[in-house]
Amino acid sequence: MTDTERGQALHPAPTGRAERLRQFGSIFWITVAISLAFVLGGVLVTQPFSDALSASVGWIVESLGWFYLLSSTFFLVFILFVAFSKYGRIKLGGPDEEPEFGRFPWFAMLFQAGMGIGLLFWGVAQPLLHYRTPPFDLEEPGTSGAAALGLQFSLFHWTLHPWAIYAVVGLAVAYFSFVRGTKSLRISSVFRPLLGDRVDGPVGKAIDVVSIIATLFGVAVSLGLGTLQINAGLGEAFGVPSGIPLQMLIITVTAVGYMLSASTPIEKGVNMLSQASIVLAVVLLAYIVVVGPTLLQANAGTQAIGDYITGLVPMSLEMRAFDPTPWLGEWTIFFWATWIAWAPYVGAFIARISRGRTIREFLLGVLIAPSLFTLIWFAVFGSTAIDVDRRVGGAVSDAAEQDPAVALFTFLREFPLFYATAVLALFLIWIFFVAGADAGTIVLGSMSGGVLEPSRLIKLTWGAIMAALAAILLVVGGLDALQNGAILAATPFAAIMLLMCWSLHKAMSEDLASGSVRPQESRRSVKA
Repeated sequence: MTDTERGQALHPAPTGRAERLRQFGSIFWITVAISLAFVLGGVLVTQPFSDALSASVGWIVESLGWFYLLSSTFFLVFILFVAFSKYGRIKLGGPDEEPEFGRFPWFAMLFQAGMGIGLLFWGVAQPLLHYRTPPFDLEEPGTSGAAALGLQFSLFHWTLHPWAIYAVVGLAVAYFSFVRGTKSLRISSVFRPLLGDRVDGPVGKAIDVVSIIATLFGVAVSLGLGTLQINAGLGEAFGVPSGIPLQMLIITVTAVGYMLSASTPIEKGVNMLSQASIVLAVVLLAYIVVVGPTLLQANAGTQAIGDYITGLVPMSLEMRAFDPTPWLGEWTIFFWATWIAWAPYVGAFIARISRGRTIREFLLGVLIAPSLFTLIWFAVFGSTAIDVDRRVGGAVSDAAEQDPAVALFTFLREFPLFYATAVLALFLIWIFFVAGADAGTIVLGSMSGGVLEPSRLIKLTWGAIMAALAAILLVVGGLDALQNGAILAATPFAAIMLLMCWSLHKAMSEDLASGSVRPQESRRSVKA
């Protein structure tokens, strides 16, 4: 009997009422208690709480930056190795299984979960901020060199590395769920080859608790970014007074939306919202291509690809050891921490929707498809924003420096049909917001309950906790608190991910050697 079979014998899948009760087991209550302590700390001792959070993150950035850069680069190398190795031909599921979702809905769901709302927040702001303050002072601010550098580092922060981080968790969870048959999105199940039956005890529970806490913070950052941008858009387009009361109202309305979506099956709620969001994003993208400097967009995108490819290794390991700069912590380490904090949520969700695909198809799809879309997005919005900023005397970059959330709407104001595009952008942000949070409730419910299909009650419970956590982070410090929360939650999970790679490789090697898994080329027809 394998370790997995022994674990299943000791802990058989519950059914009916027993299943619903199990989802409110010890892991659920431990993570709820930690979350509640965090929320109460933010409410009762707001300033000391914010200071402690900032101090903790300051130490992490100063002392562990090297760890973030090395581990994130390792994840990319590991994913490329697995994709093109003999393991790439293993199917995530039975030999005759077909994917549950066709390629377009699969891409739409993984993209909206991974970074859809982030591109709307940073697609204009980040290239402009790098244009005004170039990375590591490598160029003079406001020059053509700074513009090129802004696009290069934007691609670096948003393409291969983040999707490799997601792919590590996604592949590990998918492999153990669909090949080894654990039928759960719990992160602890991935470590059975290393820990044996100890994953069913305190060690496994500790891994799951850390994973759920990282997921909570990751989703809270996404909710916070969406709230800040909707708040900024309403103020910029319609003069609605901004501030904490409006942000709390936005979170409340959105929470109602994603809880309604969470009450429906995944193939209806998240699937339909994700496809709608991609279509609307392409409409907005096409509009900027048509009304913007199309030739500049094509030229800048081409140059950015070359700069990114040639600079990939130096950027991945640049520490400025003898000339320390806060830029590294404010940008690269923040983004790497954000992606790692989102990894259990995004990875587990991608695993949930990827049954029936080969490992190679899974990894290359997760790594390449969203990276190409992101490249086009930054080439269009980033280059156009810099061009507009030059024409209007720095007004757009001034807005981005003052508040990154408002940059997109200040940018859109420079083009015709501003109110129409502002409404489209606000609606798109809200859909990304709702779909991402809905996916978060599915993942948190499955992680805490140990089932692929958590009950409606537990999804709604997690939805309420997510909204409360995002609200507290906004109250205690806005964007800075969101960034600090992500970094704090990501640090222990980065170490877990390194062990996860070891455990996954060990499992695949053992399964191939024993003949329990046979590599194959995928021969199937994909549902439209």
